[in-house]
Amino acid sequence: MADIKAPVFPESVADGTIVEWHVTEGQQVNRDDLLAEIETDKVVLEVVAPDNGVVTKIVKQVDDTVLSDELIAQFEAGASASADTATEAPAEPAQAADGGEPVQAAAKSDSNDADHKDQSPAVRKAAKESGVDPKEVEGSGRGGRVTKTDMANPTLKSDSSIKSDSGRPVAESTGERTEKRVPMTRLRKTVANRLLSASQDTAMLTTFNEVNMKPLMDMRAKYKDQFEKRHGVRLGFMSLFVKAATEALKRFPAVNASLDGDDIVYHGYYDIGVAVSSDRGLVVPVLRDTDRMSMADVESRIRELGGLAQKGKLGLNDMTGGTFTISNGGVFGSLMSTPILNPPQTAILGMHAINDRPMAVDGKVEILPMMYLALSYDHRMIDGKEAVQFLVTIKELVEDPAMLLLDL
Repeated sequence: MADIKAPVFPESVADGTIVEWHVTEGQQVNRDDLLAEIETDKVVLEVVAPDNGVVTKIVKQVDDTVLSDELIAQFEAGASASADTATEAPAEPAQAADGGEPVQAAAKSDSNDADHKDQSPAVRKAAKESGVDPKEVEGSGRGGRVTKTDMANPTLKSDSSIKSDSGRPVAESTGERTEKRVPMTRLRKTVANRLLSASQDTAMLTTFNEVNMKPLMDMRAKYKDQFEKRHGVRLGFMSLFVKAATEALKRFPAVNASLDGDDIVYHGYYDIGVAVSSDRGLVVPVLRDTDRMSMADVESRIRELGGLAQKGKLGLNDMTGGTFTISNGGVFGSLMSTPILNPPQTAILGMHAINDRPMAVDGKVEILPMMYLALSYDHRMIDGKEAVQFLVTIKELVEDPAMLLLDL
């Protein structure tokens, strides 16, 4: 008999919550099969089977809090699932009431019970709380399996309507007033608390500027095919903004610093976080040592981290640290915003939508693709002069990308 324990959490993670069991007691599994998911303040960790065998006992249930390396289940390697049901004598067929052909005896559980057993405890709990029938929801899990995330934002099958346990539709086209109460995930709670703390515990101020995107758009249109052919990744705008921010951070070290109590910590490296929206909430994976990365490296790494974020596969190392953050609300159509700091960082850059606007150029009106930039910063650490000059530096580098190549 072996113990299955929670993963060893980093020092920054105190505990986690079991959000889903993918197996039941007595179920036979193969090595590396997914057993359970544990949600921490930052990521969802997977617990897999250490070997072929049987899960003999589940110690920690869904929604239980677990500590680092704590026992959550017991496992017997090399064992097989109980064969009791397989060795039982087959049930005698029941005689039809009219003396005709025998009728096969009913199974111990009907199809509804079988469907119910196939659902994880987390899904069953979500169904009970929301009144949504999992059988009517499109599943995104393996083999079309319905997950807890599917239940939080249900997508109905084309021939179904959401029904409560009583069979009555929860939402109808008749305009019925409905409500659905869903508990916040641990990750969203953490994001909410951090954002609230940032607004309350920092002297946050935001400065704005606008950038002419035409030079960058022209460069991208000219070289994007060659870039993709050579590097195997598409050329986007984010890579140049990351490189421009890195250069600006070199010139203004205070923006790359952080506060630790009464101390100012100046970082001699450039780890830039890129905010990503996922089904589980806002996450900020970090690009390490961006001063040593090429634009192709940046694009490739952003694509890789974005894919992991959408699948909920980001690791703790992918999101820890970071000296500066970039958030691109423009991909959702945001024209202007005031991004909130990501403590203990002291600044965050907000990118926005690119819109054609009339601009005065050499005494003439021209229609140019313009983007508003916003820099939110902690005024306790960064003076207004530094913040404005930092943002102007990014503007100049983006409007004239050759300055980055010439180190000007």
